[in-house]
Amino acid sequence: MTSNQIGSIVCILFCVIFLIIAVIFALMKEKGAMLISGFNTLSKEKRNKYDIKRMSKDMRNLLLLWSAIFFIGSTLSHFINFYFSIAAFILWLILFFREVKSDPEKAFGKYKL
Repeated sequence: MTSNQIGSIVCILFCVIFLIIAVIFALMKEKGAMLISGFNTLSKEKRNKYDIKRMSKDMRNLLLLWSAIFFIGSTLSHFINFYFSIAAFILWLILFFREVKSDPEKAFGKYKL
């Protein structure tokens, strides 16, 4: 097995995982917001202050973006070079850590009603 194949397989696995989670968010609609880390720990009174429909939709779209990044990384890694899979992971890490916030107010502030 070549490094191109390994990079391609790993990227496809991540692509499928994020795609499955995105479909779960799409099917659950507003209820999907409860799957967002940190949001489910808020009290019911605090959760009612947020636009959960938009929150769930944004999370679905983010997961679809991540899935697309890994799909492109997998395809380019398979046909061109292993380094495209590494680039996909680096891009994903940048986007992931841009979204991670330790304070719920910062994490969900843009969804306040």
